Amino acid sequence: MLNVLFAGSPECAVPSLEAIARRHRIVAVLTNPPAPAGRSGQPVATPVALAAERLIAEGLIEAGTPILTPSKINDEARAAIAALTPDIMACFAYGKIFGPKTLALFPLGAINLHPSLLPRWRGCAPVPAAILARDAETGITIQKMALEMDAGDVIIQKKIALDGTETSETLLDRAAREGAPLIVEAIDRYEKGPVEATAQNGENATYSAMLRKEDGEIDWNATAADIDAKIRAYSPWPGAFTSSGGNVLLVHKAHVHATDGTPDATPGKVLGVDKKAGILVQTGSGVLALEILQWRTKKALDFKSFLNGTRNFPDLILGQNDTEGK
Repeated sequence: MLNVLFAGSPECAVPSLEAIARRHRIVAVLTNPPAPAGRSGQPVATPVALAAERLIAEGLIEAGTPILTPSKINDEARAAIAALTPDIMACFAYGKIFGPKTLALFPLGAINLHPSLLPRWRGCAPVPAAILARDAETGITIQKMALEMDAGDVIIQKKIALDGTETSETLLDRAAREGAPLIVEAIDRYEKGPVEATAQNGENATYSAMLRKEDGEIDWNATAADIDAKIRAYSPWPGAFTSSGGNVLLVHKAHVHATDGTPDATPGKVLGVDKKAGILVQTGSGVLALEILQWRTKKALDFKSFLNGTRNFPDLILGQNDTEGK
């Protein structure tokens, strides 16, 4: 049994924390500080912090185990970590970069779970990147942490085939669930002795950029397949949107429709309705069927309910009016 410092913050990191706690000794949990949330703006602990409190109450993590929430990893934070004498650090989506002074605190080093097949999609948004690129597969990598982001040697990889229906939410959830036993397996290997790992080929590296709210705007000149991928990649955040009459229209779910549409129609033109598939919109190539939509100030609706409350929608050209209120 190794002494493990676990570093993570969002909900996707919770399965890994739970799996490690069942097999090894968690000596501390490192997570982001509480942040304002909801309409009240009251500070709320991270999902990992809340999960750690629950696991302590359940006895899977020893009572008194510290939950560390420094705003930055400075000398004070490193001293607190060093005092706990961890053997290894296991990380998934902590949200901060570790420098050499911090990595040197762990005799066996540090490992990280990354939801892609490294070196493809290094960076902070690998799951949306794989969907946007319409990759045929992605996966999970357990890597040794290095000073260069996501460039560490690979200990374990698992492939995940993509069928073109995944959203970032569902794919990240799958990676979180299937990655948890893999990070435990990697720690088990360290317990047994030296761990073999394979160096990445940096020449094959691709990079995922941080998502911005404005990235979700739909360009109707793109192909129907590319727009469908954007909607799935940006679900749940930042969300895909377009404009209509100066209002923001969110598109939560859509799919490529079998019809070829009207070749001379303006991209963004609402062509009509397929009663089974959705609202049909012309794109730069192909037709997109919108299934779940939402005016920014309203609730999300299936396309039939949406049309019941929206007059003359089939006559519109989406994305061609002013963008007031984005």
